[in-house]
Amino acid sequence: MQSNPPRPRPRMVLLACAWALAATAAAAQPQPSALQTLFEQAWQRQPEAQSLPLRRQAAQAGRASADTLTAEPAALELQTKTDRIGSRQGEREHTVGVALPLWLPGERARRAALGDAELQALASASQAAQLQLAARVRDAWWLWQRACGELALSQGLQDSAQALESDVARRFAAGDMARSDLYQAQAGVAQAQAAVAQARGACDAARAALAVWGHVQPQPPAGDAPVTEPAPVADANLAVPPTHPALAEGEHQAALARRQAELIAVQTRANPELTLSAASARGQAGDGYQQSVTVGLRLPLGAGVRAQAREAAALAQALEADTRLERERERLAAELRAAAAQAQATAAQESAMARNAELARATRGFVAKAFALGEADWPTRLRVEQDATLAERQWQRARVDAAAAVSTLRQALGLLPQ
Repeated sequence: MQSNPPRPRPRMVLLACAWALAATAAAAQPQPSALQTLFEQAWQRQPEAQSLPLRRQAAQAGRASADTLTAEPAALELQTKTDRIGSRQGEREHTVGVALPLWLPGERARRAALGDAELQALASASQAAQLQLAARVRDAWWLWQRACGELALSQGLQDSAQALESDVARRFAAGDMARSDLYQAQAGVAQAQAAVAQARGACDAARAALAVWGHVQPQPPAGDAPVTEPAPVADANLAVPPTHPALAEGEHQAALARRQAELIAVQTRANPELTLSAASARGQAGDGYQQSVTVGLRLPLGAGVRAQAREAAALAQALEADTRLERERERLAAELRAAAAQAQATAAQESAMARNAELARATRGFVAKAFALGEADWPTRLRVEQDATLAERQWQRARVDAAAAVSTLRQALGLLPQ
Protein backbone atom coordinates (compact mmCIF):
# COMPACT_ATOMS: atom_id res chain seq x y z
CA MET A 1 0.00 0.00 0.00
CA GLN A 2 1.47 3.29 -1.11
CA SER A 3 1.11 6.40 1.03
CA ASN A 4 0.52 9.80 -0.51
CA PRO A 5 3.41 12.27 -0.15
CA PRO A 6 2.79 15.04 2.40
CA ARG A 7 1.48 18.24 0.93
CA PRO A 8 3.34 21.45 1.71
CA ARG A 9 1.64 23.65 4.23
CA PRO A 10 0.21 26.93 2.90
CA ARG A 11 2.13 28.93 5.52
CA MET A 12 5.46 27.44 4.44
CA VAL A 13 4.65 28.08 0.79
CA LEU A 14 3.89 31.73 1.51
CA LEU A 15 7.12 32.14 3.49
CA ALA A 16 9.14 30.57 0.69
CA CYS A 17 7.53 32.86 -1.90
CA ALA A 18 8.15 35.91 0.27
CA TRP A 19 11.77 34.94 0.76
CA ALA A 20 12.23 34.45 -2.99
CA LEU A 21 10.67 37.81 -3.77
CA ALA A 22 12.84 39.55 -1.18
CA ALA A 23 15.98 37.94 -2.56
CA THR A 24 15.02 38.95 -6.10
CA ALA A 25 14.37 42.55 -5.03
CA ALA A 26 17.68 42.71 -3.16
CA ALA A 27 19.54 41.40 -6.19
CA ALA A 28 17.81 43.92 -8.44
CA GLN A 29 18.90 46.89 -6.33
CA PRO A 30 22.07 48.53 -7.62
CA GLN A 31 25.05 48.05 -5.36
CA PRO A 32 27.02 51.16 -4.38
CA SER A 33 30.24 51.63 -6.28
CA ALA A 34 33.64 51.72 -4.61
CA LEU A 35 33.81 55.48 -5.16
CA GLN A 36 30.42 56.01 -3.53
CA THR A 37 31.33 53.80 -0.57
CA LEU A 38 34.64 55.61 -0.17
CA PHE A 39 32.90 58.99 -0.18
CA GLU A 40 30.33 57.88 2.39
CA GLN A 41 33.08 56.66 4.71
CA ALA A 42 35.01 59.90 4.21
CA TRP A 43 31.92 61.94 5.08
CA GLN A 44 31.25 59.99 8.27
CA ARG A 45 34.78 60.83 9.44
CA GLN A 46 34.41 64.57 8.86
CA PRO A 47 33.90 66.94 11.82
CA GLU A 48 30.85 68.46 10.11
CA ALA A 49 29.14 65.07 9.93
CA GLN A 50 29.90 64.17 13.54
CA SER A 51 28.69 67.51 14.91
CA LEU A 52 25.61 67.65 12.67
CA PRO A 53 23.18 65.91 15.12
CA LEU A 54 24.10 68.33 17.91
CA ARG A 55 23.82 71.35 15.63
CA ARG A 56 20.43 70.13 14.43
CA GLN A 57 19.34 69.64 18.04
CA ALA A 58 20.42 73.20 18.88
CA ALA A 59 18.58 74.61 15.86
CA GLN A 60 15.43 72.68 16.76
CA ALA A 61 15.61 73.97 20.32
CA GLY A 62 15.96 77.52 19.02
CA ARG A 63 12.91 77.01 16.82
CA ALA A 64 10.94 75.56 19.73
CA SER A 65 11.66 78.66 21.83
CA ALA A 66 9.31 80.61 19.55
CA ASP A 67 6.41 78.40 20.69
CA THR A 68 6.78 79.27 24.37
CA LEU A 69 4.33 81.64 26.08
CA THR A 70 7.05 84.01 27.30
CA ALA A 71 9.94 85.60 25.45
CA GLU A 72 12.39 84.53 28.18
CA PRO A 73 12.14 82.10 31.08
CA ALA A 74 9.97 83.33 33.93
CA ALA A 75 11.71 84.65 37.04
CA LEU A 76 10.68 83.84 40.63
CA GLU A 77 11.07 86.52 43.27
CA LEU A 78 11.17 85.85 47.05
CA GLN A 79 11.40 88.77 49.48
CA THR A 80 11.24 89.24 53.26
CA LYS A 81 11.16 92.64 54.97
CA THR A 82 11.47 93.46 58.71
CA ASP A 83 12.38 96.46 60.82
CA ARG A 84 14.05 94.41 63.58
CA ILE A 85 16.82 92.17 62.26
CA GLY A 86 17.45 89.12 64.40
CA SER A 87 14.20 89.47 66.35
CA ARG A 88 10.72 88.08 65.96
CA GLN A 89 9.22 91.39 67.06
CA GLY A 90 8.26 94.32 64.92
CA GLU A 91 6.98 94.70 61.40
CA ARG A 92 7.28 91.82 58.92
CA GLU A 93 6.38 91.33 55.28
CA HIS A 94 6.84 88.24 53.07
CA THR A 95 6.47 88.54 49.29
CA VAL A 96 6.36 85.83 46.63
CA GLY A 97 6.24 86.97 43.01
CA VAL A 98 6.86 85.91 39.45
CA ALA A 99 8.05 87.99 36.48
CA LEU A 100 6.90 86.99 32.98
CA PRO A 101 8.85 88.50 30.04
CA LEU A 102 6.38 89.31 27.26
CA TRP A 103 6.85 89.15 23.51
CA LEU A 104 7.22 92.39 21.61
CA PRO A 105 4.71 92.98 18.80
CA GLY A 106 5.68 90.72 15.86
CA GLU A 107 8.71 89.29 17.69
CA ARG A 108 7.33 85.81 18.21
CA ALA A 109 6.42 85.23 14.55
CA ARG A 110 9.76 86.55 13.35
CA ARG A 111 11.66 84.41 15.84
CA ALA A 112 9.78 81.37 14.50
CA ALA A 113 10.71 82.36 10.95
CA LEU A 114 14.33 82.73 12.05
CA GLY A 115 14.27 79.25 13.60
CA ASP A 116 12.94 77.72 10.38
CA ALA A 117 15.62 79.55 8.39
CA GLU A 118 18.33 78.23 10.73
CA LEU A 119 17.16 74.64 10.21
CA GLN A 120 17.15 75.07 6.43
CA ALA A 121 20.56 76.76 6.47
CA LEU A 122 21.99 73.94 8.59
CA ALA A 123 20.72 71.27 6.18
CA SER A 124 22.00 73.10 3.09
CA ALA A 125 25.37 73.78 4.74
CA SER A 126 25.73 70.06 5.40
CA GLN A 127 24.96 69.24 1.76
CA ALA A 128 27.42 71.89 0.55
CA ALA A 129 30.11 70.43 2.81
CA GLN A 130 29.43 67.00 1.31
CA LEU A 131 29.85 68.39 -2.19
CA GLN A 132 33.15 70.07 -1.26
CA LEU A 133 34.36 66.79 0.20
CA ALA A 134 33.23 64.97 -2.94
CA ALA A 135 35.51 67.18 -5.03
CA ARG A 136 38.56 66.20 -2.95
CA VAL A 137 37.63 62.50 -2.94
CA ARG A 138 37.11 62.58 -6.71
CA ASP A 139 40.51 64.20 -7.24
CA ALA A 140 42.20 61.45 -5.23
CA TRP A 141 40.12 58.80 -6.99
CA TRP A 142 41.08 59.89 -10.52
CA LEU A 143 44.70 60.31 -9.54
CA TRP A 144 44.62 56.67 -8.49
CA GLN A 145 42.78 55.66 -11.67
CA ARG A 146 45.40 57.36 -13.83
CA ALA A 147 48.20 55.68 -11.91
CA CYS A 148 46.55 52.26 -12.20
CA GLY A 149 46.00 52.77 -15.92
CA GLU A 150 49.66 53.70 -16.40
CA LEU A 151 50.71 50.59 -14.46
CA ALA A 152 48.50 48.27 -16.51
CA LEU A 153 49.73 49.85 -19.73
CA SER A 154 53.38 49.63 -18.65
CA GLN A 155 52.99 45.98 -17.79
CA GLY A 156 51.47 45.29 -21.20
CA LEU A 157 54.28 47.18 -22.92
CA GLN A 158 56.81 45.21 -20.91
CA ASP A 159 55.28 41.94 -22.10
CA SER A 160 55.38 43.22 -25.67
CA ALA A 161 59.03 44.30 -25.31
CA GLN A 162 59.99 40.94 -23.87
CA ALA A 163 58.26 39.12 -26.72
CA LEU A 164 60.06 41.33 -29.22
CA GLU A 165 63.38 40.75 -27.46
CA SER A 166 62.84 36.96 -27.61
CA ASP A 167 62.12 37.17 -31.33
CA VAL A 168 65.27 39.23 -31.98
CA ALA A 169 67.37 36.90 -29.84
CA ARG A 170 66.11 33.91 -31.80
CA ARG A 171 66.92 35.55 -35.11
CA PHE A 172 70.30 36.73 -33.82
CA ALA A 173 71.15 33.16 -32.87
CA ALA A 174 70.18 32.12 -36.39
CA GLY A 175 72.47 34.78 -37.83
CA ASP A 176 69.66 36.85 -39.37
CA MET A 177 70.19 39.94 -37.17
CA ALA A 178 73.17 41.85 -35.81
CA ARG A 179 74.24 42.08 -32.19
CA SER A 180 73.37 45.81 -32.15
CA ASP A 181 69.78 44.90 -32.95
CA LEU A 182 69.74 42.53 -29.99
CA TYR A 183 71.12 45.26 -27.75
CA GLN A 184 68.39 47.62 -28.90
CA ALA A 185 65.73 45.04 -28.10
CA GLN A 186 67.25 44.36 -24.68
CA ALA A 187 67.42 48.10 -24.00
CA GLY A 188 63.72 48.31 -24.82
CA VAL A 189 63.01 45.61 -22.22
CA ALA A 190 65.06 47.49 -19.63
CA GLN A 191 63.20 50.71 -20.36
CA ALA A 192 59.86 48.91 -20.08
CA GLN A 193 60.89 47.41 -16.72
CA ALA A 194 61.89 50.86 -15.45
CA ALA A 195 58.54 52.25 -16.60
CA VAL A 196 56.71 49.44 -14.76
CA ALA A 197 58.62 50.16 -11.55
CA GLN A 198 57.87 53.87 -11.80
CA ALA A 199 54.20 53.26 -12.55
CA ARG A 200 53.90 50.78 -9.67
CA GLY A 201 55.37 53.34 -7.27
CA ALA A 202 52.97 56.02 -8.47
CA CYS A 203 50.04 53.60 -8.18
CA ASP A 204 50.98 52.64 -4.61
CA ALA A 205 51.37 56.31 -3.65
CA ALA A 206 47.99 57.19 -5.15
CA ARG A 207 46.40 54.23 -3.37
CA ALA A 208 47.86 55.40 -0.05
CA ALA A 209 46.51 58.91 -0.66
CA LEU A 210 43.10 57.43 -1.47
CA ALA A 211 43.09 55.36 1.74
CA VAL A 212 43.21 58.58 3.77
CA TRP A 213 39.55 59.17 3.01
CA GLY A 214 38.25 55.82 4.20
CA HIS A 215 38.87 52.18 4.93
CA VAL A 216 37.75 51.00 1.50
CA GLN A 217 40.53 49.23 -0.38
CA PRO A 218 39.28 49.33 -3.99
CA GLN A 219 40.83 46.92 -6.41
CA PRO A 220 42.60 48.30 -9.47
CA PRO A 221 40.39 48.41 -12.55
CA ALA A 222 40.44 45.31 -14.70
CA GLY A 223 42.90 45.77 -17.52
CA ASP A 224 43.34 49.42 -18.39
CA ALA A 225 39.65 50.41 -18.36
CA PRO A 226 38.87 53.25 -15.89
CA VAL A 227 35.97 52.90 -13.47
CA THR A 228 33.53 55.63 -14.53
CA GLU A 229 30.56 57.36 -12.95
CA PRO A 230 27.18 57.45 -14.71
CA ALA A 231 27.12 60.24 -17.26
CA PRO A 232 24.45 62.90 -16.60
CA VAL A 233 21.67 63.33 -19.10
CA ALA A 234 22.76 65.66 -21.88
CA ASP A 235 20.73 68.85 -22.13
CA ALA A 236 21.06 71.54 -24.76
CA ASN A 237 20.02 74.21 -22.24
CA LEU A 238 22.44 73.12 -19.56
CA ALA A 239 21.95 75.24 -16.45
CA VAL A 240 22.80 75.05 -12.78
CA PRO A 241 19.95 73.14 -11.10
CA PRO A 242 18.14 75.10 -8.37
CA THR A 243 18.82 72.19 -6.00
CA HIS A 244 22.60 72.58 -6.36
CA PRO A 245 24.00 72.32 -2.79
CA ALA A 246 26.26 75.36 -3.12
CA LEU A 247 23.42 77.43 -4.57
CA ALA A 248 20.95 76.21 -1.96
CA GLU A 249 23.40 77.05 0.80
CA GLY A 250 23.79 80.60 -0.49
CA GLU A 251 20.03 81.06 -0.76
CA HIS A 252 19.41 79.76 2.74
CA GLN A 253 22.23 81.84 4.20
CA ALA A 254 20.77 84.93 2.55
CA ALA A 255 17.30 84.03 3.85
CA LEU A 256 18.77 83.51 7.32
CA ALA A 257 20.39 86.95 7.24
CA ARG A 258 17.10 88.55 6.17
CA ARG A 259 15.15 86.79 8.93
CA GLN A 260 17.76 87.97 11.42
CA ALA A 261 17.40 91.55 10.20
CA GLU A 262 13.61 91.33 10.42
CA LEU A 263 13.81 90.10 14.00
CA ILE A 264 16.21 92.84 15.03
CA ALA A 265 13.92 95.42 13.44
CA VAL A 266 11.21 94.69 16.04
CA GLN A 267 13.61 94.30 18.96
CA THR A 268 13.95 98.05 19.46
CA ARG A 269 13.68 97.68 23.25
CA ALA A 270 13.99 95.03 25.92
CA ASN A 271 11.03 92.76 26.49
CA PRO A 272 8.33 94.09 28.82
CA GLU A 273 7.64 92.14 31.99
CA LEU A 274 4.39 91.25 33.65
CA THR A 275 4.83 90.85 37.40
CA LEU A 276 2.47 89.09 39.74
CA SER A 277 3.20 88.94 43.46
CA ALA A 278 1.45 87.99 46.69
CA ALA A 279 2.42 89.61 50.02
CA SER A 280 1.70 88.70 53.62
CA ALA A 281 2.41 91.51 56.13
CA ARG A 282 1.82 92.43 59.78
CA GLY A 283 2.33 95.67 61.61
CA GLN A 284 3.63 94.52 65.06
CA ALA A 285 4.15 91.28 66.93
CA GLY A 286 0.83 89.71 67.75
CA ASP A 287 -0.99 91.36 64.89
CA GLY A 288 -2.57 89.20 62.25
CA TYR A 289 -1.06 88.93 58.77
CA GLN A 290 -2.76 90.83 56.00
CA GLN A 291 -2.78 89.41 52.47
CA SER A 292 -2.31 91.46 49.32
CA VAL A 293 -1.83 90.81 45.62
CA THR A 294 0.16 93.08 43.30
CA VAL A 295 0.00 93.08 39.49
CA GLY A 296 2.54 95.17 37.62
CA LEU A 297 3.85 95.84 34.14
CA ARG A 298 7.44 96.85 33.40
CA LEU A 299 7.93 98.68 30.09
CA PRO A 300 11.57 99.29 29.09
CA LEU A 301 12.33 102.40 27.07
CA GLY A 302 13.61 102.19 23.52
CA ALA A 303 17.28 101.46 22.84
CA GLY A 304 17.61 104.43 20.47
CA VAL A 305 20.81 104.57 18.43
CA ARG A 306 21.94 101.19 19.77
CA ALA A 307 18.95 99.51 18.18
CA GLN A 308 19.57 101.41 14.95
CA ALA A 309 23.19 100.22 14.90
CA ARG A 310 22.15 96.60 15.38
CA GLU A 311 19.52 96.86 12.64
CA ALA A 312 21.93 98.53 10.20
CA ALA A 313 24.55 95.82 10.82
CA ALA A 314 21.94 93.10 10.23
CA LEU A 315 20.76 94.74 7.00
CA ALA A 316 24.35 95.03 5.79
CA GLN A 317 24.91 91.34 6.48
CA ALA A 318 21.75 90.45 4.56
CA LEU A 319 22.87 92.59 1.61
CA GLU A 320 26.28 90.92 1.60
CA ALA A 321 24.61 87.49 1.62
CA ASP A 322 22.40 88.41 -1.35
CA THR A 323 25.36 89.79 -3.31
CA ARG A 324 27.46 86.75 -2.48
CA LEU A 325 24.63 84.53 -3.72
CA GLU A 326 24.57 86.30 -7.10
CA ARG A 327 28.33 85.92 -7.50
CA GLU A 328 28.10 82.26 -6.51
CA ARG A 329 25.37 81.67 -9.08
CA GLU A 330 27.57 83.22 -11.79
CA ARG A 331 30.57 81.15 -10.70
CA LEU A 332 28.60 77.90 -10.74
CA ALA A 333 27.21 78.67 -14.19
CA ALA A 334 30.72 79.33 -15.53
CA GLU A 335 32.06 76.13 -13.97
CA LEU A 336 29.20 74.14 -15.46
CA ARG A 337 29.80 75.52 -18.96
CA ALA A 338 33.52 74.77 -18.68
CA ALA A 339 32.88 71.24 -17.37
CA ALA A 340 30.38 70.51 -20.16
CA ALA A 341 32.80 71.76 -22.81
CA GLN A 342 35.63 69.73 -21.31
CA ALA A 343 33.49 66.60 -21.19
CA GLN A 344 32.52 67.02 -24.84
CA ALA A 345 36.11 67.66 -25.91
CA THR A 346 37.56 64.72 -23.98
CA ALA A 347 34.88 62.40 -25.37
CA ALA A 348 35.82 63.40 -28.92
CA GLN A 349 39.51 63.06 -28.09
CA GLU A 350 38.96 59.60 -26.61
CA SER A 351 37.13 58.50 -29.74
CA ALA A 352 39.95 59.77 -31.97
CA MET A 353 42.66 58.20 -29.80
CA ALA A 354 40.78 54.90 -29.82
CA ARG A 355 40.77 54.93 -33.62
CA ASN A 356 44.45 55.88 -33.67
CA ALA A 357 45.36 53.05 -31.29
CA GLU A 358 43.34 50.58 -33.34
CA LEU A 359 45.17 51.57 -36.51
CA ALA A 360 48.54 51.44 -34.71
CA ARG A 361 47.80 47.93 -33.46
CA ALA A 362 46.80 46.81 -36.95
CA THR A 363 49.97 48.33 -38.42
CA ARG A 364 52.06 46.67 -35.75
CA GLY A 365 50.48 43.32 -36.55
CA PHE A 366 51.19 43.65 -40.29
CA VAL A 367 54.78 44.78 -39.74
CA ALA A 368 55.35 42.02 -37.18
CA LYS A 369 54.27 39.40 -39.69
CA ALA A 370 56.39 41.00 -42.40
CA PHE A 371 59.35 41.15 -40.02
CA ALA A 372 58.94 37.48 -39.14
CA LEU A 373 58.94 36.64 -42.88
CA GLY A 374 61.96 38.83 -43.49
CA GLU A 375 60.01 41.33 -45.60
CA ALA A 376 60.49 44.26 -43.16
CA ASP A 377 63.72 45.51 -41.66
CA TRP A 378 64.48 46.03 -38.00
CA PRO A 379 64.32 49.89 -37.97
CA THR A 380 60.84 49.75 -39.43
CA ARG A 381 59.78 47.14 -36.88
CA LEU A 382 61.16 49.20 -34.01
CA ARG A 383 59.60 52.45 -35.24
CA VAL A 384 56.17 50.86 -35.64
CA GLU A 385 56.47 49.35 -32.16
CA GLN A 386 57.25 52.76 -30.70
CA ASP A 387 54.35 54.34 -32.59
CA ALA A 388 51.97 51.69 -31.27
CA THR A 389 53.28 52.20 -27.74
CA LEU A 390 52.68 55.94 -27.97
CA ALA A 391 49.20 55.41 -29.41
CA GLU A 392 48.24 53.02 -26.60
CA ARG A 393 49.50 55.45 -23.98
CA GLN A 394 47.61 58.36 -25.54
CA TRP A 395 44.43 56.31 -25.74
CA GLN A 396 44.73 55.20 -22.12
CA ARG A 397 45.18 58.76 -20.93
CA ALA A 398 42.30 59.94 -23.13
CA ARG A 399 40.00 57.28 -21.61
CA VAL A 400 40.82 58.37 -18.07
CA ASP A 401 40.51 62.04 -18.99
CA ALA A 402 37.10 61.42 -20.52
CA ALA A 403 35.90 59.53 -17.45
CA ALA A 404 37.32 62.22 -15.14
CA ALA A 405 35.60 64.92 -17.21
CA VAL A 406 32.26 63.18 -16.67
CA SER A 407 32.98 63.14 -12.95
CA THR A 408 33.85 66.85 -13.07
CA LEU A 409 30.59 67.55 -14.90
CA ARG A 410 28.66 65.70 -12.20
CA GLN A 411 30.52 67.77 -9.60
CA ALA A 412 29.55 70.98 -11.41
CA LEU A 413 25.93 69.82 -11.44
CA GLY A 414 26.06 69.27 -7.67
CA LEU A 415 25.84 65.47 -7.87
CA LEU A 416 27.57 63.32 -5.28
CA PRO A 417 29.75 60.31 -6.22
CA GLN A 418 27.81 57.33 -7.50
